[in-house]
Amino acid sequence: MFMLFIISFIIVPVLKCCGTETSTYTTQYDEVDIKEIMDNERLLVAYIGCLLDKNLCTPEGKELKRDIPDALQSDCNKCSDKQRENADAWIEFMIDNRPEDWTKLEERYNPDGSYRTKYLESKHNATSNVDESK
Repeated sequence: MFMLFIISFIIVPVLKCCGTETSTYTTQYDEVDIKEIMDNERLLVAYIGCLLDKNLCTPEGKELKRDIPDALQSDCNKCSDKQRENADAWIEFMIDNRPEDWTKLEERYNPDGSYRTKYLESKHNATSNVDESK
C-alpha cells in the first residue's frame, strides 16, 4: 500500500513535471514576420545585438537566444515547420547580405561553421540543378 502511495503521489507527478523534455519549442512567436525584420535595418540590428548580448532583447529575442544552441546541436529537430523555414531564411539572408554579422553570430553559436557549409552546399546543389535543367 505504501509503495502504491509513493508511485501514485510522488513518482508519477515528478515524471510528468520534470522527467520528459519538451518535444518542440514554443510556437508562440511563429507568426513573427521574419521578412519584415530582415527588411528593417533598425529591427535587424536590434535582433543581432540581442543575440550577441550587446543590447536588450524582446520576448521573442530572448526565446530565440535561449533555443539557438539546442536547435543547432539537434539540427532543429524540435522546430516547427515555420521555425525551420524562418531559420533557413534567416541564415540565407545573413550569409548572403550581412556576412560580417553572420561571422560574429557563427563564432558564438556555430563555431565549427557547419551551418554555413550546409547552406553553401545546398545553394551550390540548387545552382547545379538549375544549370542542368537548361
